Amino acid sequence: MGDMKWYVLRAAGGKEKKAKEYLEKEIERSGLQDQVAQVLVPVKKEIVTKNGKRKAVDKLLFPGYVLIQAELSAKLENIIRNLVPGMSGFLTEKKTTTGAQFERIPVPLREEEAQRILGVQDENADNAAETLVNYEIGESVRITDGPFSGFSGVVDEILEDRSKVKVIVVIFGRKTQLELSFTQVTKE
Repeated sequence: MGDMKWYVLRAAGGKEKKAKEYLEKEIERSGLQDQVAQVLVPVKKEIVTKNGKRKAVDKLLFPGYVLIQAELSAKLENIIRNLVPGMSGFLTEKKTTTGAQFERIPVPLREEEAQRILGVQDENADNAAETLVNYEIGESVRITDGPFSGFSGVVDEILEDRSKVKVIVVIFGRKTQLELSFTQVTKE
């Protein structure tokens, strides 16, 4: 193996993972595995609460892009540019003139850039999924679970770190603050 560098590839929006799979299959089919260290679609784990249900989802860090660590050859460049559906080539290219033609030359990421991107990716893999809150202070919510199920209230405070929300509910004519998990309430 020679000098492996990171390159950014353009992919069709929403088709990054499919383009990555096609690229990996094409590399394997062509026998170029020794030229490619890895193909990566950087994602970030988030927990989204929707309709009272918590769900872990992968959110793309760079929509429309796929990263590849490779030692480029003409054959590998041809596969990336022409044989992978949903992929349109390299993000950064220099154009040089050879006679009457323009030649496009892929430019690799600087080592610091690659390490920063990989650092973010590793950090996301190590950390628990981040919670994405879709509630706002002052918003009306309905309690869907627990002893106060069926009551309506107003969001008073959001505790993102604990995945909880404090809700003001009127019980027997008195305002009472309840601390509930994100899964116990839904927007009205």
